[in-house]
Amino acid sequence: MALQQQRLLLQMEYAAEKETYRKQTESMGLQRQIKRGDAWFPLKLGKTYYNSLNQLVIELFRQPDDNDIEHNFEFGRPVTFFTSLTTQSNRNNQSTPIKYFPFTASVSYVDGDRMVVALPDNAPLVDLQTAENLGIQLFFDETSYRTMFEALDRVIKSKGRLGYLRDLFYTPAMKTESFTFAPLHFPYLNRTQEDAVNKVLRAKDVAIVHGPPGTGKTTTLVEAIYETLRRENQVLVCAQSNMAVDWISEKLVDRGINVLRIGNPTRVNDKMLSFTYERRFEAHPDYTLLWSIRKAIRDLRSHRKRGDERFHQKLERLKERATELEVRINTQLFGEARVIACTLVGSANRLLEGQKFGTLFIDEAAQALEAACWIPIRRVSRVIFAGDHCQLPPTIKSFAALKAGLGKTLMERIVENHPETVTLLKMQYRMNEEIMRFSSDWFYGNQVESAPEVKYRSILDLDIPMTWIDTSEFMNEELKTQSNHDSSLFTLHSSLFKEEFVGESFGRINKAEAELTLLALEQYFKKIGKARILDERLDVGVISPYRAQVQYLRRLFKKREFFKPYRHLISVNTVDGFQGQERDIILISLVRANDEGQIGFLRDLRRMNVAITRARMKLIILGDASTMTRHPFYKKLYEYIDAL
Repeated sequence: MALQQQRLLLQMEYAAEKETYRKQTESMGLQRQIKRGDAWFPLKLGKTYYNSLNQLVIELFRQPDDNDIEHNFEFGRPVTFFTSLTTQSNRNNQSTPIKYFPFTASVSYVDGDRMVVALPDNAPLVDLQTAENLGIQLFFDETSYRTMFEALDRVIKSKGRLGYLRDLFYTPAMKTESFTFAPLHFPYLNRTQEDAVNKVLRAKDVAIVHGPPGTGKTTTLVEAIYETLRRENQVLVCAQSNMAVDWISEKLVDRGINVLRIGNPTRVNDKMLSFTYERRFEAHPDYTLLWSIRKAIRDLRSHRKRGDERFHQKLERLKERATELEVRINTQLFGEARVIACTLVGSANRLLEGQKFGTLFIDEAAQALEAACWIPIRRVSRVIFAGDHCQLPPTIKSFAALKAGLGKTLMERIVENHPETVTLLKMQYRMNEEIMRFSSDWFYGNQVESAPEVKYRSILDLDIPMTWIDTSEFMNEELKTQSNHDSSLFTLHSSLFKEEFVGESFGRINKAEAELTLLALEQYFKKIGKARILDERLDVGVISPYRAQVQYLRRLFKKREFFKPYRHLISVNTVDGFQGQERDIILISLVRANDEGQIGFLRDLRRMNVAITRARMKLIILGDASTMTRHPFYKKLYEYIDAL
C-alpha cells in the first residue's frame, strides 16, 4: 500500500537525519555549529521562573556579534546544553572537547537574540547557573518524527471518515463530492479568487487553492475561512512553519476573527502575542488563583516534613483544585475561539486532545511532508489545501528517500488524482509584467496575468525590469574602475569569479560575485538617488541559495559605508528565508561557477521560481552564464532576459 511506502521512506529520512546529527555533533567544530545557526555560545543567562503552563523556564541571551547569523531555534524544538573549554577568543578551535548535560529541554519562546527554554523536572538548575562557558545547541527532533509515525499508523488502520478520505486521496477512480448552490459574489475578489472561495464552500471532502506568486492566495484563504465560519462554529488552521501560521493568523485577526494560537509566534509583537494560548491563559480572571495554588503545591513539596501523614491528602486536594481551574479556563478559551491555529505537528498538542473540527485549512501545503498533513486530518471531516507545488518543496535530508518519492506532497497527490478539486488563481498583483511572464510561461502554462495596476510598474523611466550580470564575461579592469580604482578588491584574474567550497554541508561561496552584487546595487541606488530611496522607502532583497554566501554578503553590507543610510531597507537571506515575501528590488547571487557546469541543488527549479518572483519592479541576477546555461531552464531564462 502507498501509505506503507510513505512510512518506509519517512523511516529512511529519520535514520538519515539522526545520523547527520550524530556526525555533526561528533565532528563539527563549535564555530561551524554557530555559523550554521544550530548553536549559541557562549550564553548569558537571564532569570528563571515558572511560566503560565507551569513549566520551569530559563532565559538565555546570545552574543551580539553573532546576530548576523540566521539561527534555526524556534518554538517546540528540542535543545541540549553543553559546556566547553573554548572561550570567546578561541571559538574556532576544532579539537576542544564539549561536555553535554544529561537532559533535553525545549524552546518555549524566541525573539531575536533572546530565548526562553523550558526545562524538564529533573534538570540540575544550579549546575546550569554555575557552569562556565555554557552553550546550547539544537537536539535531534525525535518528537516530530514520532508524531508523524503515529499519524501514518492511525491512517493506515483507520475506517470511518478518515479511512474514506485516505482512499479518496489515493484513488483517482473515486469521485469527490460537493454541495450545489448558486455562486456567491465577493466584490473585492477577482473572478478566480471568487471561484476558489465558492469551490471551498461547496466541497464536502477536499478543495485546493493553487496560488502562484502574488495572486492573493492569503486574501482568498482568509475569505474562505470567514465564509466557512458563517456555516461552522470553529475551524482548524494549520501550516508547516510557525511563520506561515503567524501570517495567516494575523490576517484573520485583522478581519475581526477570534484566533487562538497554539504554539509560539515567530514574529513577536504585541498583536501576535495577544492571541496566543499562553497570553490568553494568563489574562483569564481565574489565573491568579491557579498560580497561587501551583505555588502552594511547589512549596508543600519542597518543605515536606518527615512523618507528615497529611502531606498526600493536602497535595491531592490542591492538585484537584488546580486541575479543575485549568479545565475551566481551557473550556472558556476554546469555547470563545472561532479559529484554532497551529503548525501541523503542533496539532498533536495535548491541549487539542479529543477536539474535533468540521474543516481543516492547510496553508503552504506544498511545503509539508505528507505524514505531517495527516496529523491534523485525523481531527476533521474535510480538508482545504492552499499553496503552490511550483514553489518551495519540503526539506528532505535523505537523497534515497527523496528519489523514492518522499518529496511528493499530499497536495500534489490530490492535484494529480482529483484535478477537479483545484482552482488556479490567475491574476497577480505583485510584479511588473516582464518579471512575471517568464515564471507564468515556464511553471503555470502561461495562465497567470498581471493586474493592470502593476503591469508596467518600474522605478526608473525606460528601466529594463530584469538584468543578468554575467560574471564569466565580467572584466575585472572594469570592476576596478567602477569601484573607484580600489585595487584591493580584485586582481586582474577571471578565476576570481569561481565558487569556493566551505566545509561539509555548509555550502558554497563566491566572494567576487558577492562584491559585484554590492557594486551592482550601489550603482542602481546612485541612479535612483538617495532622497527618493528614503522618501519612498524602496526596499531591497538580496537572495542567495547558499547560506555561506548569505552570511558573507551580510558582513559586506555591514562594512560598506555607502549602505549605512539604507540598512533598514535591505534584507539578505536564503531563498527559503524569502518565501512569501516581496521587495521592490531583488538581487540574486547564484554563486555556482565551475568548468564542469555543476549547479547542485539549483536544479530544483521551484527554488528559482520563488527567487525571481519576489521582485515587484527590478530583478538583477548575478551568475556565471557559462556554468548556468548548460541547464535548459537557465538557458531559457538567460535568453529571455537578453531579449528584453
